[in-house]
This record gives sequence, C-alpha cells and structure tokens, in this order.
Amino acid sequence: MNEEKMHHINMKQGDVGRYVLLPGDPGRSEIIAQAFDTCEFVTSNREYTTYTGTVLGEKVSLMSTGIGCPSTSIGIEELRLLGADTFIRVGTSGALRTDMRIGDLAIITGAIRDEGTTIQYMPIEFPAIPDLQVANALVQAAEKLDQTYFTGITQSKDSFYGQHQPERMPVDKHLLERWKAWKMGGTICSEMEAAALFILGSIYKLRTGGVMLITGNQESGEQVEDRNWNMKGLVNTAVEALKIIIQSDKKN
Repeated sequence: MNEEKMHHINMKQGDVGRYVLLPGDPGRSEIIAQAFDTCEFVTSNREYTTYTGTVLGEKVSLMSTGIGCPSTSIGIEELRLLGADTFIRVGTSGALRTDMRIGDLAIITGAIRDEGTTIQYMPIEFPAIPDLQVANALVQAAEKLDQTYFTGITQSKDSFYGQHQPERMPVDKHLLERWKAWKMGGTICSEMEAAALFILGSIYKLRTGGVMLITGNQESGEQVEDRNWNMKGLVNTAVEALKIIIQSDKKN
C-alpha cells in the first residue's frame, strides 16, 4: 500500500497532507495552491491535478475533482486511503436567492442529494451534512476577511443543463417542480459535488465542509463574464479556515 499509487489520482502514501482543498477545475489548481505558505506540483492524471505544500508548518494539499459527484467520490476514496481526513470543497455555484450577488460566498450547511452517486453509498433518507467544526471555521474565516457570505443548503445535481435549460428536457415539469421546492425550502445555491463529499465524510468519519463562490443567479438573472471574480476571496476564506482548524488541532 505504501508504495502503490492510487489508480485514478496517481499518488502514493506521503504525496498528500491530511488537510485537502477540493476545487473542481484543474485549471484553477495552481492559482489556489499559491495561497499556501509553500506549494509544489505533485501530479496530474485525468481530472485530478494535485499540489502539496504547507500552511502554518503543516502539510496540506489541493486536488481538483473534475465535475460532479462520481469523480469527486473516487478522488475522496483514494485520498482517504493516503491519510487525508479533512476536506474543504472550494468551488463555484449559482444562487437561488435573489438577494445573493455575484462574488458572495455560500458556506454550506447541508446538501440536497439530487444526484445518483450517493445512493450507491447510503439510502436517500440519510442527510448529507458537513462537519460542524469545518463549517464553523469557514464562517469565522469569512467574517475575519470581511467577506459577504450566506449559510444554508445547496442542491447537488447531476445535470448542469437540466438546471439551466429545463424547458427543453422531456422531464421539464418534473425539473421545474423540484426547483420550486428547493427554493421554497430555503436552498441558497446549486452545484454538483458537495453531496458526495458530505456522505463519504459521514461514512468514513472525515471532516468535510464546503464554501462556494456565487458566479451567477438564475433567479435574479445576474451574470458576469469573468467567473473568477472574487476568486481571491473564496480561496483566502478556505485557507484561513484551514488555519483555524490546524491551530485547533495543535491545541488538542
């Protein structure tokens, strides 16, 4: 096990730290990793691009997951076998509340399992929730950095266009009815990975959390061309949360 590389993420024992940030886009990996105190490229295979470095003297990593719960779950399965136990999803999402603006942050307190991966792990009645310590650290970090943020539930879905163009789908009424329900239930954003992270966290006793950058609002119609707007605020919040968790771990 110590010498064998993981089949999908192409890493072996020692390549990653126990603390891992999880963006989706491999193209953002280097940008995000530069927020560490130190960082070095480790490997890139399929959708998984990894950097490892240090924060407050502790070994930390960043690995992209690609789009969706299937690739996210594979990545987490293999990372945990290499010793990682603390994960923060660092991604983008669309807002469901009209008062949320481009550049705001969504700190996730639970995920709607509107996807097909996690039913292979747990019955659908089981909730997808993050670790309280990680969620609280993200809130503390956002407040310290004066970031505008919202806390609440995300919809983790499988179909991007099923959300954005439901009217052209044969099941359009079903999609629109569910979207109405998500809004009425207070869902704050929609993305494609959080449910898998939280369910695997519950099963394997991992600490998990998620912070999303709002890059569009389907309800208000607000959109921007630059989807990386306020990426710095997102990344700095995630790294500051890591610092809070690391400091707490050192005390204990």
